[in-house]
Amino acid sequence: MAGILYLVPTPIGNLGDISPRAAQVLGEVDFIAAEDTRVTLKLLNHLGLKKSLVSYYRHNTDEAGERVLERLMAGDSCALVTDAGTPAVSDPGEALVALCAANGVEVIALPGPCALIVALSVSGLPTGRFTFEGFLPMNRKNRRTQLESLKNEQRTMLFYEAPHKLTATLADLCETFGPQRRIALCRELTKLHEEVVRTTLGEAVRRYESEAPRGEFVLVVEGSAETEEQAATIDDGLKRVAELMEEGLSRKDGVKQAAKELGLSRNELYAAALEG
Repeated sequence: MAGILYLVPTPIGNLGDISPRAAQVLGEVDFIAAEDTRVTLKLLNHLGLKKSLVSYYRHNTDEAGERVLERLMAGDSCALVTDAGTPAVSDPGEALVALCAANGVEVIALPGPCALIVALSVSGLPTGRFTFEGFLPMNRKNRRTQLESLKNEQRTMLFYEAPHKLTATLADLCETFGPQRRIALCRELTKLHEEVVRTTLGEAVRRYESEAPRGEFVLVVEGSAETEEQAATIDDGLKRVAELMEEGLSRKDGVKQAAKELGLSRNELYAAALEG
């Protein structure tokens, strides 16, 4: 009988955030697949645990994933952990979960720390609907293309960003969404120097022109205001006039009603209807 893959969230900064259940699972599994075994070893030492560790990270997902799967199929249980936060979310563990699902291996996810949820909850921006975009592309052209696709996104948007890329990303966000769009910059969440800056994109750009960014950031960006319904065109009016005439109205009455419904000039619409 195949073993179970447990997805075990780990603290995003404060080791006290490890849950009793997460600690129990880490202590009971046969082995742990870790993004960085050195980071996970510190957590295990904090918990007083000794466990077999295997390396599973972005650049070895194929080979390491097959080795983990082989042990799971043989009946071993495994805990998958990332350096911080919830495995498989903006994380190479996504591929291992898919591999297990394809091979009928049970996957159990534990609830726990997740930087994007912590940042969203403290941002002061709408939380009812949101979209998580992870890390933007490093290439500026690709980054701008992705941001352009979000230009009319009405949901709150969340991004992860490293300090050395922050100023360039803020400049592109400001250019795409405008300087007045609100943003919450959430830095070093749950750590000693935790900071949440609620401001606008324009002010954020100016702030980090003179202040070197430090620590990992979650950027929470306000969605766009509801777009106004696109204004009707003369062509829209002509289509509506045709529909009304089919229903029995005269051209003159059809133009009058269509112009009123669509907010068009009656004279312009009548002239166009005569030409048609």
